[in-house]
Amino acid sequence: MYQKKCVKIMQFVDEVIISVQAGKGGNGCCSFHRAKFIPKGGPDGGDGGDGGSVFIEANPNLNTLVDYRYEKRFAAENGHAGSGRSRRGKKGQDLILQVPPGTLIKNKDTDELIADLTEADQRVCVAKGGWHGLGNERFKSSTNRSPRQTTPGKPGEHRNLHLELKLIADAGLVGLPNAGKSTFLRAVSNALPKVANYPFTTLRPHIGVVRIEQHQSFAIADIPGLIEGASEGTGLGIQFLKHVARTRILLHLVDVAPIDGTTVTQNIKTIQTELAQYSDDLLQKEQWLVFNKTDLLSEEECTKLESEVRQELGWDSPIYRISAATRNGTENLCKKLWESINSQPV
Repeated sequence: MYQKKCVKIMQFVDEVIISVQAGKGGNGCCSFHRAKFIPKGGPDGGDGGDGGSVFIEANPNLNTLVDYRYEKRFAAENGHAGSGRSRRGKKGQDLILQVPPGTLIKNKDTDELIADLTEADQRVCVAKGGWHGLGNERFKSSTNRSPRQTTPGKPGEHRNLHLELKLIADAGLVGLPNAGKSTFLRAVSNALPKVANYPFTTLRPHIGVVRIEQHQSFAIADIPGLIEGASEGTGLGIQFLKHVARTRILLHLVDVAPIDGTTVTQNIKTIQTELAQYSDDLLQKEQWLVFNKTDLLSEEECTKLESEVRQELGWDSPIYRISAATRNGTENLCKKLWESINSQPV
């Protein structure tokens, strides 16, 4: 029997704009050695310290960018100035910002992709600290015994960044509102998305971890319900369509007993059209149809429906029958998912 484990998202924020400023390098020092019985001490001004850099690191314990919702400006420490007796200034402390794995980092001003943090503890420098200034000791020579020349520290880099989180999950649930995606996720993983009988119950993605046996688990994401025109921003639209881009398998949940006058085939076509219009790559992913609420139909009716779908759509990928409410068929589906995911190259 598969076990259940929950990963809960309290407040989902998946796009933020922040400003980062690396530290300025410390200035070089102009100083001359002064000591008793040494009347002609030479220059001993030390260099300044480098400015601190700004890094962004993927933290596997985070699953949202909510920490950056209100605080938008971040700065690393400036380097300290040099001092006499050849003492170099202290380096400015680096600043490390934590984000969830799956975060894209872009330069907002140029739209250049700086990094895609997909692995835990992966780190990238997004703003380099300024170079330290030179003290007058650096400029002494055989022809210049008493230099008074120094250089100031260089300013650190400044960048405006666009952080965008795309969920990393092995499988993604797509379907129309009220197809039963949230109920399915609760049934197999004990994640706690809200369940109710009205459109857009799920207003933010949820990730659950399904554990088959020890050391056998996979992550599954509940993507908010899609409607016609979602790829153009209708409803929750494109804001959440992007989150299926990283999944390895798409589970298309279908209500086999729609009550709005539509047919099962029409509803499948609606979702397929939105996926295709958002990105051709999505249709290249492995995709399984999952007939949900099959407890409302007889075995013969389910078989007839599957035959009609395969014939009308030319569907040759797997079709599974489940009832998320009664959990009938969910265990077998999860085992098949694990076998497929485990057989795919990373």
